[in-house]
Amino acid sequence: MAKDSEEVKDLDSVISGFRSCGYVADRALATSVYLLIKLGKPLLIEGHAGVGKTEVAKVLASFLDTSLIRLQCYEGLDINAAVYEWNYQKQLLAIKLETPIEDPLQERLKHIFGPEFLLERPLLQSIRQRVAPVLLVDEVDRADEAFEAFLLELLSEFQITIPEMGSIKALTRPYVVLTSNRTRELSDALKRRCLYHWIDYPTREKELEIVRARLPFTGEELRTQAVGVVQKVRQMNLSKPPGVAETLDFVEALATLHTERLNVAAVEQTLGCISKSAEDIAAIKNGGVETLVYS
Repeated sequence: MAKDSEEVKDLDSVISGFRSCGYVADRALATSVYLLIKLGKPLLIEGHAGVGKTEVAKVLASFLDTSLIRLQCYEGLDINAAVYEWNYQKQLLAIKLETPIEDPLQERLKHIFGPEFLLERPLLQSIRQRVAPVLLVDEVDRADEAFEAFLLELLSEFQITIPEMGSIKALTRPYVVLTSNRTRELSDALKRRCLYHWIDYPTREKELEIVRARLPFTGEELRTQAVGVVQKVRQMNLSKPPGVAETLDFVEALATLHTERLNVAAVEQTLGCISKSAEDIAAIKNGGVETLVYS
């Protein structure tokens, strides 16, 4: 059964609850999540790619034992894909079957703009649940500014207005998490409606703690060495420094290859886990893999 917000007592319950789901949340992030739960305000999380922004929403849904509704944003995202769409084929069929042909067109149209003809997309779906879900609006910065206008009514009033039906208010208020990689600046209007949290690259100690929590079957020596390598790689002038997601891929790949202690050959074989571009991989090699492993 889904948790009620009243069941989430304090910050420590958020930290321990997230930890039980494999997510290491510091006190600052736990505070933002706690306020999201208690105040019912949307939470905007920004940060570098791969640092665990999307995972916050997934773990929050597990922590609250509720459903996750995800809207993946992209350039050109519109109301039909994000909010709602009319089932035109069903409407046409209803007009033909259910109303006399001699009725005025306006009369025939009246009865077809009802809930049974409405196709719910993620935003509308999120406010139609009897048990509050977690709504993840992922990479909202990838959508254009016009899309943000669709969000404002939902984020402030928790309702959606459909011209043919009027305003549809939320049955239960969803827990809204928006993520952004800051490929563009979001509007002030959107930011004002949200709590805010920035997730930076973790310290060496925190990253090691994350790897322990997510990959407990790996050896401590391997984890420590691998995290050290990734931390050094982030200091290099790369087009895209590796995130925590890449660290986890790196350690898991090394463990799969039965590597117990890091060496140059093992790192060179698995550089594709750390970096996803030929130029960055070349830069890492030119910088000296030996230095990454043994310094």
